[in-house]
Amino acid sequence: MAHALYPGSFDPVTFGHIDVIRRASALFDSITVAVLNNGAKSPLFSVDERVNMLGDVCRDIPNIKVDSFSGLTADYVKSNGYNVIIRGLRAVTDFEYELQMAQTNRKLAPEADTVFLTTSLEYAYLSSTTVKEVAYFGGDISKFVPKEIEKLIFDKYKKK
Repeated sequence: MAHALYPGSFDPVTFGHIDVIRRASALFDSITVAVLNNGAKSPLFSVDERVNMLGDVCRDIPNIKVDSFSGLTADYVKSNGYNVIIRGLRAVTDFEYELQMAQTNRKLAPEADTVFLTTSLEYAYLSSTTVKEVAYFGGDISKFVPKEIEKLIFDKYKKK
């Protein structure tokens, strides 16, 4: 059985992330979507909030589990027995960084291969950073994130 890990910051989860999750769920027996707790970044949402958001938007996909972790992806892979790491690619510019990460993870966790899924063309431009920037200035993000996530983003900016 192929147990895959889709790690990321998901701050916030976008239609691009959901596209990769849905497509990956058809390819693998089980997938854990794991929110990385990265102390070097200042996220808009807490780890728990991002886990809850992912749980909500993935609730209809039966072979998906949502979790969180901190530290190296390779360590999380080893401690949980994953044999596949899923990474999404939007453009050629993503590839160089993602290839280096895949090669590093392969050295650290040789039991896991990285599989790249290209984002559907309709989401190739989309990033969490773009969503946050548009939302910060009050723009329309309805084409970028599900309604329930849109509300959470605008609620968060009202508090700041």
